[in-house]
Amino acid sequence: MTPSARLQAAIELLNEIIVAARDGGAAADTLIARYFKTRRYAGSKDRRAVRDWVYAAIRLCGERPASGRAAMLALVQEQPEYAALFDGSVHGPAAIDPDEPVAQPGNIPAWLLLHLAQPLADPAEQAALLERAPLDIRVNALKCDMEQARVLFPDAEPVSPISNALRLPEGTAVESTDAYRDGLIEIQDAGSQLIVRACEVKPGMTMIDLCAGAGGKTLGLAADMAGQGRLLAADINRDRLSRLPDRAGRAGAAFVETLLMNAGREEQALSAYGGSADVVLVDAPCSGTGTWRRNPEARWRLTEERLARLRTQQARILDMAAALVKPGGRLVYAVCALTDGEGTGQTEAFLKRHTGWKTAILELPKGRKYGEGCLLTPAHDGTDGFFIATLVKL
Repeated sequence: MTPSARLQAAIELLNEIIVAARDGGAAADTLIARYFKTRRYAGSKDRRAVRDWVYAAIRLCGERPASGRAAMLALVQEQPEYAALFDGSVHGPAAIDPDEPVAQPGNIPAWLLLHLAQPLADPAEQAALLERAPLDIRVNALKCDMEQARVLFPDAEPVSPISNALRLPEGTAVESTDAYRDGLIEIQDAGSQLIVRACEVKPGMTMIDLCAGAGGKTLGLAADMAGQGRLLAADINRDRLSRLPDRAGRAGAAFVETLLMNAGREEQALSAYGGSADVVLVDAPCSGTGTWRRNPEARWRLTEERLARLRTQQARILDMAAALVKPGGRLVYAVCALTDGEGTGQTEAFLKRHTGWKTAILELPKGRKYGEGCLLTPAHDGTDGFFIATLVKL
């Protein structure tokens, strides 16, 4: 492909990503993979160049652009050397019209700024939300220790002071390693590992991971429990939860139980577990504002209406979780979101709805105290963004 053809491909992909963001379609990575699956003539250098252009334009535009061309023209204003590629060639983009629309650069949609946690008012904090995310792994204590892992991955650096977390060079093919296939390690952001740490689960406890998904945090909890006790992973998403048994087997955590719940009827499925759990983890569905480094087009998907629906859903899940905790037990609430309404606002509202509960002070090796919990951000902590709080049943 010529450079102009690569640029036109980036514009076409951006058009698809913009429509998908507006209509709730597939993620950018999925659309890019589909695009090149039908274009076998594109070599690896072509694919890499197109992908880089697409993500550069996505990171540049906080508001959802009117078109892929408008997004790419915004990138041209930042990097004028690309203007010559709008050459009107057979496979390239048409020449630039001085009067055509250009997307506005920005990190965050204007409407969302009022909802973000106070530290995110700092421009440096906002910019860090869109930097490339590092590649972190968790060393599985059921099968491996840090010393062994450092031998297997000599280029890795510890994510100090988080135990069992290593940061690998960008592009490391983790999933092709024997260590991954044998369950010695899992790919997991260091911030997600701190959510597991916040649970303070111990061998012999009863632990419920209420929004388990595919079980990344469940497996971390299993390691902290040393395979002893009861660990239930529950979710309403069949596809995601169905991946957990194989992952648990590979990780040496066969004692993990799974519970598939029907959406809207979760209380019925959970009725047998009322008041039984030492710890319940609610890693709730959220806006994902803390993970824009990995999915920058998520900014284009979020609306005020969707944010309001998420807050309602989070409150409902917290209320369900409260019924599962035994006296003296803990409810750990976490979201990979950086809006106050999803974070400290949820815990404050929970304490108003439920008497006989209090918050516990979280002592994590990263993060800062914020409201009723702890806030992690990429700029401050080098992790994805999270809000984490611990609620104790009296």
